[in-house]
Amino acid sequence: MLKRVLAVAIALGLAPQVGAQVVPTPPIHGRSVVTHHSVKVAGHDYRYTARAGTLILRNAKGEPTAKVFYIAYTLNGVRNEANRPITFAYNGGPGFASALVDFGGFGPRKILWPHPGPGASRATAPPYQVVSNPDTILPATDLVFIDAVGTGYSRIIGAGKPKDFYGVHADAATFAEFIEDYLNRFGRWDSPKFLLGESYGTTRSAVLGQLLVAKGVYLNGIILCSTVLEFPTINFGLGNDLPYELYLPSYAAVAWYHHRIHPRPASLPAFVDQAEQFAAGPYAHALFEGARLSAAGRLKIARSLAHFTGIPVQMWMRANLRITLPVFMRRVLGSAEATTGRYDARFSVPELQPLLPLGGSSAAGATTTAIWGALTATFESYVTHHLGFHSSHVYKQDSSTVFRDWNWKYYPPIHDLDAGVGDIGYDNVAPALARAMTNDPALELMANNGYFDLATPFYATHYTLMHMGLPARFLSHIHFEYYPTGHMLYLNPKAMPEIASKMDHFIDAAAHR
Repeated sequence: MLKRVLAVAIALGLAPQVGAQVVPTPPIHGRSVVTHHSVKVAGHDYRYTARAGTLILRNAKGEPTAKVFYIAYTLNGVRNEANRPITFAYNGGPGFASALVDFGGFGPRKILWPHPGPGASRATAPPYQVVSNPDTILPATDLVFIDAVGTGYSRIIGAGKPKDFYGVHADAATFAEFIEDYLNRFGRWDSPKFLLGESYGTTRSAVLGQLLVAKGVYLNGIILCSTVLEFPTINFGLGNDLPYELYLPSYAAVAWYHHRIHPRPASLPAFVDQAEQFAAGPYAHALFEGARLSAAGRLKIARSLAHFTGIPVQMWMRANLRITLPVFMRRVLGSAEATTGRYDARFSVPELQPLLPLGGSSAAGATTTAIWGALTATFESYVTHHLGFHSSHVYKQDSSTVFRDWNWKYYPPIHDLDAGVGDIGYDNVAPALARAMTNDPALELMANNGYFDLATPFYATHYTLMHMGLPARFLSHIHFEYYPTGHMLYLNPKAMPEIASKMDHFIDAAAHR
């Protein structure tokens, strides 16, 4: 009977015939393209190699789960790569590719961005201008820009599933695997190592930094650009007064920029410092008092708030001393006819529905409106024609799917939890960064902030880093820098020489400490 069944199976092609050759499934490998270029910085020509490619990530069974796209820039003529720093850089979102961080400001080529001002929030029409970047940080460090899975050309493949990549923990583990693989493939284990993240990329850096250090991959430095580690500091909600205090210095900076302060102080940093002192002192106390605050006390605070923001006393009184970000963005310009950008409040766009309720907004993001067309058009062309990497996919600058499916729950390592804590998620990853710094005592931290950033306000960054439980002896490892720009630091070309210089200095000092 068994012989008869086998014969039928062979006849139907359902079983291998004797002598038939079994063809194995071909293995999946990453690929890369190498090109050579030069960039002039401070009058000196730096020759470098660009490698655009993908690395394949695999699960414990060795099955491919994702291909991760990256662009690496390495300086030519380096005698000893063990002394040459390497920086792994990325954007945030979650769901944003790293093109902005690379092509926007820190890589060797860049877009010429439109300037803010009357009518200048609109991007110029194509073709857009791409130039050599005199403010690249390539002279100080080799650069590897990584696209998170689901963005850029990075894709889930094989046995991979969205839950393997779309979440606080899964995302950090993916980047750790990529970094270890890259260090191994290209022989960079001995190099001084840095992380550079923007926006949610700073959230990633905290969790990733702790994970790498736990794996024995020690870091020389972490560079934060427009930081968010503790989400309650930026999320307005009933009963949470902290964002009102932490946003006020940013409100003051934006009002100063748009000439809403009369008389206008000559020094922005000095004016911001006054706003910080008021926010941490009288304003914080007034908010803490809540309903117990007297009418006279409320009026006194409202007058000070009007002084720092240019928004009338009556509106502050009407808002019970608490003006949320959407309201501020629509009112700081003195009219409901326009709204500022959230990522960069130097930009503004007309408000299409000026009679919306006080907190409403119908406008598209002013900053995004100004830059997105230029970025989308030029980067695809740059990768294809300048770097020679061709893909059947369209480069995804951002992915709503990644953001929609993101698992926001963060669980600290069990040894960092008090006994009895149940199965709850945290919205503060700063303790992970603190743990990375204490377990890797040489690690230095640089926090870069834009005065006109209304997405991740600079005072919230300072508050978070000063409240993450670090022993006092580690505070000297934290370096704060402030610039007259927004969330994407590089959108102000006048600030870029200072930004690049300070980053170069930080990297050099941390690499040779």
